[in-house]
Amino acid sequence: MDSVLSSLVSVAFHGVAYGMILYVISVGLSVTMGLMGFTNLAHGVFAMAGGYVLVLSLSRFNIPLPLALLLSFFLVAFVSVFLERWLYAKLYGATELEQVLLTIGIIYIAVATARLVFGTLQQPVMLPDYLKGQISIGSRDFPAYRVFLIAFSSLMITGLWFGLEKTIWGAMVRAAVDNRQMAQSIGINTKKLFSVTFALGSGLAGLGGALGAEIVAIQPTYPLEQLVYFLIVVSVGGLGSLRGPFVAAMLIGISDTACKYWVPEMGSFFIYLATIGLLLWRPMGLFGKRS
Repeated sequence: MDSVLSSLVSVAFHGVAYGMILYVISVGLSVTMGLMGFTNLAHGVFAMAGGYVLVLSLSRFNIPLPLALLLSFFLVAFVSVFLERWLYAKLYGATELEQVLLTIGIIYIAVATARLVFGTLQQPVMLPDYLKGQISIGSRDFPAYRVFLIAFSSLMITGLWFGLEKTIWGAMVRAAVDNRQMAQSIGINTKKLFSVTFALGSGLAGLGGALGAEIVAIQPTYPLEQLVYFLIVVSVGGLGSLRGPFVAAMLIGISDTACKYWVPEMGSFFIYLATIGLLLWRPMGLFGKRS
């Protein structure tokens, strides 16, 4: 009985940590797709870039972890502004196929560039000493970094919720998601709003990639390997929602961890099967708006 309880606690803990990473990365994709109606399959490129920024900051420049995380957010957000203006904005009115082709092309360019610059091997994360050990919580010990990851992500998610639910900017984002034409008619500068929101979503992806570098290996194929998980979180949770992707990320994080722990030979089969069943039941996702 004790071993069963221990395994349940372990699966829940590591599943929540993984789910937090999925949410931080995917929530920006959910909001930007819901706001802009743009099929951005290259969202994982920003997460990979944030991971590489963190790894280089820690290993080559000895930058403290908190500053390295800030760099991952701001550098990725800064670069994304130029990509949004020079590439994405030109296809806002294009078909989904054209948007998919553009973003798939960006993925392959990013993969090739990362392989050329960093090689094919995954990048080790040089954590500070105070996050390498274990932390006792009750009668159990948990990895210190993953406790930090869950706590930090929880604070960040709370701040994001406050920003979107309790500020004027958040009200404008929600208005544009609900009805872009009406938002424009009352004077909301949707072009500027798109750029700011895209930068925030990309920066969050970069920060999520950096936070999760110890869980999800940073390597050149990262955007392709993780793409399906980000899309599952968004599609199951529902576009333009904060709550939906969070619930979806927790479900996927815990379920995927449980499958790999108890039935590793099945891989992610049950995740894909559950996703298909759920989307057949609710095609717009758990919290997506019905047409």
